[in-house]
Amino acid sequence: MTRLHPTDFPELNEVLENLLTGVRAAIGGNLVGLYLQGSIAVGDFDRHSDADFVAVTERELTQQEVATLQTMHGRIFDCGKEWATHLEGSYFPRALLRDLSQAGTELWYLDNGHRELKLSNHCNTVVVRWILRERGVVLTGPSPDTLITPIPAATIRGEIAQVIGSWGRDILAHQERYRSRFYQSFIVLQLSRMLHDLRAGSIGSKRTGAEWAKQNLSPAWSDLIDRAWSGRPNPARSVREPANPVEFERTLRYVEYVVGESQKISGA
Repeated sequence: MTRLHPTDFPELNEVLENLLTGVRAAIGGNLVGLYLQGSIAVGDFDRHSDADFVAVTERELTQQEVATLQTMHGRIFDCGKEWATHLEGSYFPRALLRDLSQAGTELWYLDNGHRELKLSNHCNTVVVRWILRERGVVLTGPSPDTLITPIPAATIRGEIAQVIGSWGRDILAHQERYRSRFYQSFIVLQLSRMLHDLRAGSIGSKRTGAEWAKQNLSPAWSDLIDRAWSGRPNPARSVREPANPVEFERTLRYVEYVVGESQKISGA
């Protein structure tokens, strides 16, 4: 099965077709399937989003395959199309994708805004597996629900609660890493979505999380959430711009609030 027009953005569809062609040429029969996940899958994808992909392989990539993929990703990044600089994804061996106990190990990963693969555990999560299995968009390959077994809600909640706690502590302990306009908005929206997903035991969009948080959390946070959403455009520029000091301090208080709420929900 191959789907060549998976989004409403013709230029992105062209980039994704080039990605599929390039991956096939680079690893041949090692390719099981190529899929889209993230915001494209859960429903709030727009021109400010990145394009999240998962490539499933039959086995671990060889050094030669990695080298060929590096060249291919660099060529796509340099093609002159804006969407080509906003691909993000990882290469999962089939057996590792199926094994939830392997979540957290490093995979070959392409970061948004980068042209080279690196080893990272960024995509190797239970959450990514759930999105891929339940909502993944097939570019080529078998249905993703044949590659991943059903994931219990308790498993999803366990990972989300752990990430809220560990990420929240990191933000509070290393504030200067996050003191940009981009991160100020991203933190608010991501934590709103994660708290929603922790309650639901399934994964929703950032928009769903933001609206849920405004309706279900203290009204004191509603204006902060609205401004976070309006701060999404031009992430490549906003990540280099300092956050408003007052807004950032409120964001830190929101981090503390969400961590506390997550502990109540999870019983930690």
